Amino acid sequence: MSKVTSRTLRHYDAIGLLPPAWVAGDGRRHYGRAELLRLQRILLLRELGLGLDAIGEVLGHQSQPSPASTVAVLRKHREWLLAERGRLARLARTVGRTIDSIEEGGEMAAETMFEGFEHNPYEAEARERWGDEAVDASYERMRGWTPADAEKARTGYQRVHSGLAPLQAAGVPVEDPRVQELIQLHYEVVSLFWTPDAASYKGLGQMYVDDERFAQNIGGGNDALVTYMRDAMIVYADTRLS
Repeated sequence: MSKVTSRTLRHYDAIGLLPPAWVAGDGRRHYGRAELLRLQRILLLRELGLGLDAIGEVLGHQSQPSPASTVAVLRKHREWLLAERGRLARLARTVGRTIDSIEEGGEMAAETMFEGFEHNPYEAEARERWGDEAVDASYERMRGWTPADAEKARTGYQRVHSGLAPLQAAGVPVEDPRVQELIQLHYEVVSLFWTPDAASYKGLGQMYVDDERFAQNIGGGNDALVTYMRDAMIVYADTRLS
């Protein structure tokens, strides 16, 4: 039903990714509903571009996840797929209109010519501040993203901000491992675009504090949270970057 070969299933079993429910005396592997759901997730993650090692990390090598945790993960995958479907559909409509306008000898309205394309509102400012070479290099990195990278870029910053807020409110020191784990995620997201060293990462944290646009986006009016994040970034830079 899944079109997965028995050889592939044996490999998945050997690496601990998909153990069967049981193995009969004749050596045949038997799979139940839980294993079929896990296989569906494996195939979905393969479609999203993840390798087997990464899939193993995502699934946590849990052979029997709870129904609630399975549903929660599948909902996230479904949200990403629906968003990607919507984005591709918008692009397809734009290209279709372009074809029609060319074939009919008409002129496509400028406001619809670029519908569906994603634009960076800070690009012009970034080029002025850091130069064309740096911005172009960032776009080159983005073209090499896997779907997992794109998902991290899309959700990572918000995960960091929402995770730091309760820690800051509780007075947890910025050196605390829970805080530094979130800053590690932040650094990984930043590194999808460019790789900061210690000095530039500290400078980025200071820019968050100084630029009210970033301060509002991160803290939502809570300036103490933005300062907290900057201080945590300084600790991270001092202890893990050169």
